[in-house]
Formats: sequence, structure tokens, C-alpha cells
Amino acid sequence: MNDKLFDEREEELDAQDALTDEEMTEGDFAALLEESLSGTGRLEIGQQIEATILQIGQDWVFLDVGQKGEGVLDVRELQDDAGALTAQVGERVAVYFMSRAGGELRFTRRIGSGPAGAAQLEEAWRSGIPVEGRVEKEIKGGYEIALPGSARAFCPFSQIGLRRQDDPATLIGQSFPVKISQFGAQGRNIVVSRRAVLEEERRARREELRKTLKEGQRVMGEVTSIRDFGAFVDIGGIEGLLPIAEVSYGRVENLTDLLQVGQQLELMVKSLDWQAERFSFSLRDTLADPWGQVRERFPVGSTHQGKVVRLAPFGAFVQLDEGIDGLVHISRLGAGKRISHPREVLQEGQPLAVAIESIDEAAHRIALVPAEAAAEVAPTSWNERPAATAGAGRSGLGSLGDLLRASQDKKTRGRERRR
Repeated sequence: MNDKLFDEREEELDAQDALTDEEMTEGDFAALLEESLSGTGRLEIGQQIEATILQIGQDWVFLDVGQKGEGVLDVRELQDDAGALTAQVGERVAVYFMSRAGGELRFTRRIGSGPAGAAQLEEAWRSGIPVEGRVEKEIKGGYEIALPGSARAFCPFSQIGLRRQDDPATLIGQSFPVKISQFGAQGRNIVVSRRAVLEEERRARREELRKTLKEGQRVMGEVTSIRDFGAFVDIGGIEGLLPIAEVSYGRVENLTDLLQVGQQLELMVKSLDWQAERFSFSLRDTLADPWGQVRERFPVGSTHQGKVVRLAPFGAFVQLDEGIDGLVHISRLGAGKRISHPREVLQEGQPLAVAIESIDEAAHRIALVPAEAAAEVAPTSWNERPAATAGAGRSGLGSLGDLLRASQDKKTRGRERRR
């Protein structure tokens, strides 16, 4: 270390300690007490902390690391390729604790940002400090990784990421931090893991999410895998399920028609169970509800071209639009002929003209009849009756309610004549 610069820092510290008890104010004592109570404790080798740059010299950078004594950092770790400084006095930087000797606390930002030899790599292995690695080429079972100081390492396929890499060649030429998991033969036999670094970062993000993430919150996520029952999505820190029922308001037969691995989605947090590590999301809840204007788009008595999407023993479900299905009851099928199952007269995927008989917005239900039987459609209330049929002159057979009312009126008139 530059002896002159170090001596100057020692003199500054001695001058600061020269305050007598009489010179200290009540504020000074309060500040010292607060500093004592907020101490970070003894540093562990490999521990990452935030430090403040106090002074930048020719060879070394002095840091305030919240400990008794100052930390030092090689100035080259704050320089770019051209030798220009990338930080200045007063800025905070993330550093790793390397060693303690003679009251000097030695730090590094990341081994690989400056010169590093076999001894430094061995220290990084013992301390668990990340080093910069560059993927050189694909070899049997994994990749050859270039490390600082012209060292070479091996990274197995299983340790290159959190998930399986579909195309290993896409990583060649990329640089990222890795941890040394094995160091032997004085640096000639080195095994590294990128996955260990990613898992550490993921744990930190998970803890942050646990403090801030709430049900009903919108988040961005990446599709990691697709199953018959839904898709798994990573929101950065946790992975959860997007159930197939939460993908769309409409019926989804095949998820791969809508989603693909790697796709970015805006989702709504549906449920959070941190203890069981089960999380679920909804894509549907971020979309406009098609039932919001269903009465305006599909008024009672109107006819529409739909598609049969499902047949059940009690009737046929017909899709009117994305997310809006209605039911034609089996009693309305068969053109007056009694049938035991809708499949006798319909098949899935078949287009079908239908008329709107009634709407239950709260239950998201629409009752339909075939268009040829539209004359039998009866609104569920007087206010819903179309203007053309609200009067007494409506032709046709009418609905069951109309028939009952007509029968009752006929009986009443008969009794009046007999009187």
C-alpha cells in the first residue's frame, strides 16, 4: 500500500480521536451511542456489505465499512478498461470481505474485475466469493469457463442455470459471475457453478417479495413450463402456478395455443402460501371482463351466430364470443322431437344460430334457444320485453308463461259468461 497515503489517513484518524471530554457535546455522545448500537458485528470472510468511499488514492481506495478501522480496496476495481474511475468519494459500493491483517480490512468488489492469480482464486473458493467467468466453448458434460488470470474451469450443464438450457450454444461468449465449487491441483482443476450465484440472488429476492408482495397485486412473470392443468410462471424470486381456468374468460382447450415457454406475462397475484411454498396467479383477472356489457351486446330476444363448444346430457353450450357461453336446454332441441342427448342432433364445433332467452349477469349464465324457435323466446321481466312484442298483438305460440296466462284468462272469461 502507498505508505505516504496510509500515514496521512492515520494522522486524520488520530486528530479525530484527540477530542477531549470537555470538547464533546451532548450530540457527540448521542452520535457515538447510536453508532455503537448500530454496529454490524464481526465480518465473516466472503460477507457482502455496502461501503462508503472515503478517499481514493493512487493504488488504494479507503472505505467506511461500519467497523473499527477502515477497509481498503484495490483502486483498479473502480476503473474501467481505459483506467478512468467509475466511482467517486461519497458513493456507496457493494464489496466482499476478503481478509483481516494488522488492523487492515481487505475488500473486493468481485474477483475478476481486476488482476487475479491462483492464490486469489483459491481465496475466492474458500470464501465463497463470486468470480467473473466467460463461457468459452461447450465440452463433454458442460462448458469450459475462462476465469481471471488465464485460468480455465469446468461448469456442468446442471450448474449453468436454474433450469435446463434448451440450446447450450446460446451461452457461448457470455460473461457472468460464478462460484468456485472445487479448487484443486493449485488451480489446474477448477469446477464452477453459476446456479449457486443465481440461487443466492433468488433467495434475496424472495425475502424482499415476502415483505412487499400482496394478493391482488399485478406482477410480471416468465412462463417456465406448460402442463395440461396450467403453466408455471417465475416472477423473480418465486415460481407459481397459472391454472388453465385463470388464463382466459373463454374456454381453453390447449394451453400451447396461447402460451409458450419464455413468454412474458402481466399477472394478478391470486394466492400466497409462504409456508407451503404454493403461489398462484391469474392472467384472466388482468383482462377486461366480457360480461361487463353483455346486456348491451346480447339483448334478450336478439339472434346470434354461435358455435357449439360442449355437449352435456342436459343441453348444449354455445359460445357467443370469447368468454361468453350460453346454454340451449335439451328440451329446446330436436325441433319438437324428444331426444335423450344433444349429440343426437348436434356436434361440438358446429355453428348454430341462437336467440337470447334470458340473462343472469351475477351467475354469468345465458339461456338460449335455437333461432328457428325464436318466436318462443320470453323476456324474464316486463322491462326486458322488446317493444315490438310488449303489446297484446304479438303473434306466434308465445312462451310457456304466455300460454299459462292465456289459459287463465280464458277460464276467467268463461266464468264471467256463466254468471
